[in-house]
Amino acid sequence: MSVERCHPIQDDSPDRSPAGKFDDEDYPAYSMGHAAEILGVTQAFLRSLDAAKLLTPGRSEGGHRRYSRYQLRIAARARELVDQGTALDSACRIIILEDQLAEARRINAELQHTHPTDGPAPAVG
Repeated sequence: MSVERCHPIQDDSPDRSPAGKFDDEDYPAYSMGHAAEILGVTQAFLRSLDAAKLLTPGRSEGGHRRYSRYQLRIAARARELVDQGTALDSACRIIILEDQLAEARRINAELQHTHPTDGPAPAVG
């Protein structure tokens, strides 16, 4: 039950150009060592997020973990919760629920924008 995004960019997409990769927050640009350094965590912490299935990092051709900016934000949130004393499994569940809530709110806002109502729904029965 990971918080991975469900809209990967196709390999033949124009956004796969080098310039497009800079703006793509889902592009796995960071090695495990660089990600750990940016976040101020150990590589073991990042592996634990993978083992807990919170993150599923991409893999290089050599099989090394690669992290996106989106995944770094998720890992930073996990670290924040763990630093506050939350158990790792609980922190992962909280993050998954936060992500699901954000997605539900996004969908709701989109539906309200595309299907505005003129007033309250009519009473039934």
